[in-house]
Amino acid sequence: MIWDCPLPSTGGDRIQLAHGSGGRQMNQLIETIFRSAFEDAPTVAADAAVLTLPSDRIAVSTDSFVIQPLFFPGGDIGSLAVHGTVNDLLMRGATPHSLTASFILEEGFPIATLTSLVQSMASAAQADGVHICAGDTKVVERGKADGVYITTTGIGSLPPDRQIGPQQIQVGDAIVINGDLGRHGVAVLACREGLTLELPLLSDAASLRSPVLGLLDAGVNLHCLRDLTRGGLASALNELAAVGVGMDIEAAAIPVDPVVAGVCEILGLNPLQVANEGRFVAFLPADQVAIALETLRQIWPDQEPRWIGCVQSTTPGLVRLRQPFGGDRLLEMLSGEQLPRIC
Repeated sequence: MIWDCPLPSTGGDRIQLAHGSGGRQMNQLIETIFRSAFEDAPTVAADAAVLTLPSDRIAVSTDSFVIQPLFFPGGDIGSLAVHGTVNDLLMRGATPHSLTASFILEEGFPIATLTSLVQSMASAAQADGVHICAGDTKVVERGKADGVYITTTGIGSLPPDRQIGPQQIQVGDAIVINGDLGRHGVAVLACREGLTLELPLLSDAASLRSPVLGLLDAGVNLHCLRDLTRGGLASALNELAAVGVGMDIEAAAIPVDPVVAGVCEILGLNPLQVANEGRFVAFLPADQVAIALETLRQIWPDQEPRWIGCVQSTTPGLVRLRQPFGGDRLLEMLSGEQLPRIC
């Protein structure tokens, strides 16, 4: 009798459990999909990347991305995983430098789809001026995940004297946003649920590198920055008011696209509580509002940066939304889960 020992299956065009086993197939996946896309990835396998940073002060942030669908109007989970973590670094005034990326892959996930997402990550990293220096891949059984989950950790450098954060907010500060609100959450929801919109709507998912570093280069004294992701403007402002200040927000000053407003009205959503992925709120001295708005308009001419209110001391911990026809109401933080799986 002749014994025949066949070679192990390569898995064809789908992710197999062997792609996470630490053996030949995993190494082939790393070489053909990841290392070929990320030009700055080390050519020699090692357990850790060694970085040289231009400053002794560093900012570090990590985030996981579980969005469904993986591709949405204006982006995908790959580009979002890069922009999202880069934006978190920028909110502290850091210049983004490097990222690590971790992938949880589901058995049966199409390799062509993975390749597309990795290429999207590579393009986003290049645009953001960062390199992906280390990573990890795990594979779970079919039905134990939802295609792919991505976690990224970012490292950025900070000048010695730059202090941007919630504790720097001052009474009298002006509050500025860099564009209209609610696009990301509504665009993802419409794509997920198959809603037909009267006009096409793209997510605002984007890197905030240019507007944030542009404001700093223009000499704007930024006291605090916060990106308006889950919970939107409402949750961000309430979190920041918890440092012991009050805020007055002019409802009429907040730009919301008519399509976003229409969908939110039909579904009973508050656009100020809907997630964004390319919007931030900035706190700065009132006498620098004009230069801040002009700088933002020059960098992103198609956006609508606005002054939307100010910091006050009369209602510490509370955010008042001032109505155009008189009367105030509290702008409350999002309660419960409004739109799951949007980032």
